[in-house]
Amino acid sequence: MAIKVRDYEVRLTRTKEERRQVRALRYAVFVEEEGASATEEQKSLREEYDAFDLFAEYMAVFHGDKIVGTYRIIDRDAAEKMGGFYTESEFNISKIKKAQGNIAEMSRACVDAAYRENGLVMRMLWLGLGEYIAKRQIAILFGVASWVGKNPVDSAQAISYLYYNHLAPLSLRPTVLAEKFADGVDQRLSRMNILPPAFVDEDRARREMTPLIKGYLRLGATFGKGVFVDAPFNSYDVFVMMQTKKIDAAYQKHFAGSENAFEHLDIKDGAIKTLGKIVLFPVTGPYKALRAFGSFLMREDVGDIEYIEDAQTNGEE
Repeated sequence: MAIKVRDYEVRLTRTKEERRQVRALRYAVFVEEEGASATEEQKSLREEYDAFDLFAEYMAVFHGDKIVGTYRIIDRDAAEKMGGFYTESEFNISKIKKAQGNIAEMSRACVDAAYRENGLVMRMLWLGLGEYIAKRQIAILFGVASWVGKNPVDSAQAISYLYYNHLAPLSLRPTVLAEKFADGVDQRLSRMNILPPAFVDEDRARREMTPLIKGYLRLGATFGKGVFVDAPFNSYDVFVMMQTKKIDAAYQKHFAGSENAFEHLDIKDGAIKTLGKIVLFPVTGPYKALRAFGSFLMREDVGDIEYIEDAQTNGEE
């Protein structure tokens, strides 16, 4: 399904050229803007990629013919083909991998610098992820969220706040693999409790958070234990995870009429279905719910949303 808002559209990429545009956007953001390292081949092509792109899918926002925002998505089937998820190079996610149902990893989120001001592109990416979750029956969506730089102390308030208030439940909690830091990076930088609780100020913490991390918190995200310093990528990362049953109470109330509408849901007994089927429970039909999700996300743009079923294609080239 493609979702349009005026002259913007969000959907999975379909062609080699669209996938090339995604990698070119990632190069512009991560390498040129944020200082990630690149191989000579990547510099020549002006594309950012790694081995995990081979079987990954790309969610992309188009403005006309130009891709202006993207997420990389790897589900359980794709990960099996590649021998694991990208996040396993930074965190132990064995507990998540044991969860019933499909799981999917989101990574390499970025938006063209010229399109960041009003948040429309990011909201459309989340709407695209909502459609993906409904269609693929994703129980857990996870990945890493990053700050630019190599010193987590620069975000001590934000990281400490996440540690004391938003850690994932023990039954699913990932833990950082500090032993995989690059040579010369002090493994003690993996600590999340940089500050003692009494020194953590929520307002200052939120000011240190990236817009993406703030958005994840609004969606009820929880976080793994530890910080991964990715020196070659010039970033430090925290693990983020979203479960349907943990959607923020305000979202639950909007969609389901009750702040504890999902309280009975539990991964281990298979009760979690798809985001689309749950958010308007007991209304059936994932795409009815997706439309409600779109209405909530897009707010003032809701009157311009169009949902377009995919035409028959031969798949990505």
